[in-house]
Parts: sequence; C-alpha cells; structure tokens
Amino acid sequence: MQRIVPNIWSTRNAKEMGAFYADALPDAESEVESRYPEEGLLDFQQEFAGQPLTVTVMVAGTRLTLINAGDEFRPTPAISFMLNFDPARFGGSSPDAVASATITLDRTWDALVEGGIVRMELGEYPFAARYGWVEDRYGVNWQLMLTDPAGEPRPFVVPALMFGGPAQDKAAQAADFYVSLFSSLPGGAAVGNRFPYGVPTGPASAEALAYGEFRVGDQWFMATDFGADHAFAFSEGVSLEVQCEDQTEIDRLWTALSAVPEAEQCGWLKDRYGVSWQIVPTDMAELMARPGAFEHMLEMKKLVIADF
Repeated sequence: MQRIVPNIWSTRNAKEMGAFYADALPDAESEVESRYPEEGLLDFQQEFAGQPLTVTVMVAGTRLTLINAGDEFRPTPAISFMLNFDPARFGGSSPDAVASATITLDRTWDALVEGGIVRMELGEYPFAARYGWVEDRYGVNWQLMLTDPAGEPRPFVVPALMFGGPAQDKAAQAADFYVSLFSSLPGGAAVGNRFPYGVPTGPASAEALAYGEFRVGDQWFMATDFGADHAFAFSEGVSLEVQCEDQTEIDRLWTALSAVPEAEQCGWLKDRYGVSWQIVPTDMAELMARPGAFEHMLEMKKLVIADF
C-alpha cells in the first residue's frame, strides 16, 4: 500500500492536467477521484461547486493526486519527481533494452518540455548517460534519467526533496527524522545511499548531501541539499499526504510533524523544514460522503475522525 501520496496543487485545471500526464508519461492514466459538494462551500470556493476536487494520476504504479483549486499556491522545484528509465524495465541490459529505455525517455521529455522550462538540458552527465530536468507547462518539475540496470532497482517515480534557504544542509537530518517517524509502519523505513558534496559547493557545505535517499515501506524518496543559489522553497504547491489507519496514528504524526501553527488547516501542516503534509485517515473518501462532512472538515485543523 502506498502510504504517502504526493499531492500537486493545480489552478482550476486538474482534469486537464491529469489528461496531459496520462498522455505524456509512460504507463499512466488519470481519473476524477472526488468532486466539490454543490452546497456548503465557503464564498471563495463557490465557483468550484460540483467541479472535480481531486484527480488521481497513476504512473507505473505510483499514485499522484492533483488538487483542483484556486491560485493560492504553485509547485516549486524544491520538490520534483525523478523518473527512472531503467533498461531492466524494457527487457534487461542488452543494447536493445537500453535503446528502448532511451527512446521512451526522449519521447517523455519532448512531451513535458512543450510549453515548459528546461532547467538542465537533456544530455550526458558524469552521473548519468542521459539526464534532463524540466518544469512542465503547469509548473511541475520532473527529472528524467537513464539509469544503470546493474544498479539497485528503484521505482519509476521517486519524489525528490531539495533543501535550501532556512533548510540548507538539513537533507540528511530531515531524512533521518522522517525514517524515525515512519519506521513503525508496515514495511518499515530506512536510509538509503548518501553521497556528500565533498567540497563546499555554492551554499552547500562539504558534508551536505549532493545525493541522498530514504525509503518508507516500498516507496523511495530523494533528499538532497541545494548546491547552487536558488530562491526555491518548499510550498503547499506540492504536499505529501499520509494515509493513517486510525486516530491514534493521526495524532502521533500530527504532533511529531507540525511546526508552524498558522499552517494548520483541514489536515494540512508544515514541518520544521517547511515541507507541507496532509495527515488524513485511509477512509477519507467514505468520511467525506457523510452529510455535512465538507463543512465539518473546514472547521478542523487536525482531522478528527469522530467529528466528521
């Protein structure tokens, strides 16, 4: 079970975005998951009555959720999505498999870059035979990499957190913190590979992570420190939704993660590093089907199952 679901904020166009990703990304599909109620909305939400609220995008077995809302937030490069084009997914390590992986990577790049911004050109780098970073037309950031089939296998989609600004050089600390929080979940949690910069690089110290990763269950995440001066920061534009089995788990994670009281609203919080989280029950869809559930949720900070 995917316990942590990345949520991407969209500006009144989640259904359109979902259709775009279903076409642009390999092994992807999208569908409207939930809709706004017809009644009980706040004044600024009235335009969304009956419209899609969330759209699910499945990409090679990984679930992403698009939130259909206003223009309050936008994604930033601080959280991007690494797409691992592993030749093993295309039949092994033979030249034909590598060629198939490369062709699929290039096709995906061409789709994502149309109307978008190239942050790192697609080409050969010391760490990959083929790699590129693009911000698509909706402001979502993707890193595409041709991976070594002889290496440790990783999921096709890996959320990548980059720590800068007030959180600069805290990638390792954050990963250790998240692992400690989720180690009790089925499948556990663990730190993966880590490679420091080795020498001071931009705002990063020699000990900061040029590359790091951690695992929660069978999900992998990257955690790295910015090695160049950027104004990028974490935002509600990309949040991490944790699905909890019961109120006890909601209470535990909420207490451990929440560090910005003014950010607490409708199950949302910000942690000490600025990352936005949503702490929700696994049966959220069932709870939201109850009469008046939407209005009740709007009155909550931490979600309380008994109050729906």
